[in-house]
Amino acid sequence: MFVRVVEFLSPGPDSTAELIETLADAEQRALIEPESRVMLEGVIRMASMTAGDVMVAVRRMDILDIEAPYDELLAQVINTGHSRFPVFDGGRDNIIGVLMAKDLLKLQRAPELNLRTLLRAPVFVPESKGLNELLREFRSNRSHLAIVIDEFGRTAGLVTIEDVLEEIVGEIEDEFDEEDGQSSIFTLADGSQRVAGDTAIESVNEVFDAQLPTDEFDTIGGLVAHELGRVPRRGEHLDLGGLRFRVMLARGGSVRWFKVTRAPELEEAASS
Repeated sequence: MFVRVVEFLSPGPDSTAELIETLADAEQRALIEPESRVMLEGVIRMASMTAGDVMVAVRRMDILDIEAPYDELLAQVINTGHSRFPVFDGGRDNIIGVLMAKDLLKLQRAPELNLRTLLRAPVFVPESKGLNELLREFRSNRSHLAIVIDEFGRTAGLVTIEDVLEEIVGEIEDEFDEEDGQSSIFTLADGSQRVAGDTAIESVNEVFDAQLPTDEFDTIGGLVAHELGRVPRRGEHLDLGGLRFRVMLARGGSVRWFKVTRAPELEEAASS
């Protein structure tokens, strides 16, 4: 398959836009899978992005005060659900370390421990840091979180390895959004439909002429998770309302993309 893709791309495109168009053409010709195209486009787009483009701004950071009581720290960790937290001392700009949520439990078993001894050294990167280089650093130093600083050395935000990796598919998702901000539904090379998990159920009903219920849930991802009793994993499927929803990508406790086809029994009935 790789050889076929290389042959298709030669001679190479002259610009990023042409390369992305070439990948789209390759998908239509079934030279690459839709999932492969999404990731390749994401990697291409990521090459021109920086830490400042994807960071969580400082005002939205979930951050812990080193002087806060244990119960307060524990409540914040539980409420936010993160695995890592920047810790400050005195002011929010004075980041002194990163606390792993699991390490906080050590204080419960051994209250005599000093919280400062549980902190891990923070990683600082400038806003201009390229995502490709940042990803390499995350991998080499085995860190998952970096504090982003501005040109004056002040805390501008934070970026995680998950933020970087999500750009591989996140930017591609954006290009399929409709003008009103709702995720779109579009046709894949094999004739099936690719549907974002946050697509409105009403939109799914309209496109597929279906009668999926809209009284309890707004999005198709919420409805499918409810019917299964959990968030489905990649490759799993559910037949619902005459449609088969197969998970193409799941991340962060939700389905990002479904591949939707008619349920097999309806396909058989239509062909008989």
